[in-house]
Amino acid sequence: MAPALATRLDALAAEFGDAPALLSDGVCLSYRELAGRVNQGARWALSAGVGRGTVVGLLMPGGPEYVALWLGITRVGGVVALLNPALGSAAQLHWIDAAGARFVITTPPDRDGFSAAPLDHPGPGLADRALLIFTSGTTGMPKAVNLTHGRVLEWSLWFAGLMDARATDRIYNCLPLYHSVGGVVFVGSMLVAGGSVLLRERFSVGRFWDDVADHACTIFAYIGELCRYLLAGGPPSRTHRLRLACGNGMQGPVWTAFQERFAIPQVLEFYAATEGGLSLYNVDGRVGAIGRIPGYLAHRFPVRLLHCIDGEPVRDAAGRCIVAGPDEPGEAVSRLNTAPDIYTDRAATERKLLRDVVAPGDVWFRSGDLMRRDRAGYFYFLDRLGDTFRWKGENVAASEVQAVAGTCPGVLAAAVYGVTVPGQEGRAGMAALVVGPGFAWDTLHRRLTAALPAYARPVFIRLCPTLESTGTFRPMKTTLRDEGWAGIDDVFTWTEAGYVKLDRGRTTAILQGTLRI
Repeated sequence: MAPALATRLDALAAEFGDAPALLSDGVCLSYRELAGRVNQGARWALSAGVGRGTVVGLLMPGGPEYVALWLGITRVGGVVALLNPALGSAAQLHWIDAAGARFVITTPPDRDGFSAAPLDHPGPGLADRALLIFTSGTTGMPKAVNLTHGRVLEWSLWFAGLMDARATDRIYNCLPLYHSVGGVVFVGSMLVAGGSVLLRERFSVGRFWDDVADHACTIFAYIGELCRYLLAGGPPSRTHRLRLACGNGMQGPVWTAFQERFAIPQVLEFYAATEGGLSLYNVDGRVGAIGRIPGYLAHRFPVRLLHCIDGEPVRDAAGRCIVAGPDEPGEAVSRLNTAPDIYTDRAATERKLLRDVVAPGDVWFRSGDLMRRDRAGYFYFLDRLGDTFRWKGENVAASEVQAVAGTCPGVLAAAVYGVTVPGQEGRAGMAALVVGPGFAWDTLHRRLTAALPAYARPVFIRLCPTLESTGTFRPMKTTLRDEGWAGIDDVFTWTEAGYVKLDRGRTTAILQGTLRI
């Protein structure tokens, strides 16, 4: 049986020794030092009573210590829930409760009294859980996704191969370490190849190119929004050594301009769900595509795009789902051999599964994403279904934002949805509110600031006399979403100081301030 990633550190240390593994401001852990930290963390976990299946919440700022700690805890069978430290306390409590965490770590534990020598412990099996990673899915509050050691290793080896990762590579990674891509994929793929990871907690346009040059980075881990920011920031002042940009969410016009202006030899765009039901990779660089399944491989990668109405697949008279044709939009689904435990919440797992799609009794994973596929087999991402929308590279659960806005004093009803903004990728959050006595803008602004991360706070607020709702009292958002924000009276927009009325004569200036990099 192949050893899990957490169990491989001693062998990696023997092979790569003093070569750098993880770097950040003022910190550089070699492979030997990283293996030592992992072994110390494993011994500390055992002393604290962490055993196989014990869930430990990790609520720390990102950096080399963060990675070393989750590797150490999972090395002895613990399960680490990667928590977002930027969330408000209420959301963090929800995450901790959903994970069933027995411990929560907010600062690195004292490990000085524990040996860094190789550990005499069999380690976990590939089928054992390693991590709990939270995702908003397509609707509702964040859900804890079960990630096994096998999946961690699989992702690491897959991406090492896709990127042709080498010991001479160094990846620039400013993506959150509590996400599957930034914290697992790009870290693991470099470690198994003997490369190094430059970790940055925040992305800075002004700092990026100097960082890349100073640290001799060869790969850039992106989300599409970061590439747009760099384009807006102008040309680099220094020569770089980037050979590859790898990530997701890069739109066609941004892709072409980004690659040409900054002389990036290759862009590797991919699509993947943390839940693991569907992955696509654009290895041949077709601009705007997220991947391709040639016809002769379709039987090996059973993916379908299904016609949907109001977010639900349409079925024919026989009860089978209707498959979208070439260049027709549809929700992407992939066939599963078994019905897995995707989330810790079994009911949430069941909502991600679709049965009897093309044959009685079959089971398929619902991505919640709208795509199209051209006649050559290339897939293109269009949008997210349901109440979740993507903004600033993050998935925003409208119901979570709606819950915060709806409990503000004076708010009688609330509907939250995403709207398009010219020149911006994804959809900006907009809240339609019905307000009454006791409503105050400054109170609303304080509530949203305290309870939500920056990317989830509504960019626009629209005041409405009433809101239409369904028979189950859920707000109907289709018309509101279609109307958007432009040309609508009583629309206010976010600023750091508070919400201000959107003045048609000052729209551009206000939006530049609101959406500034």
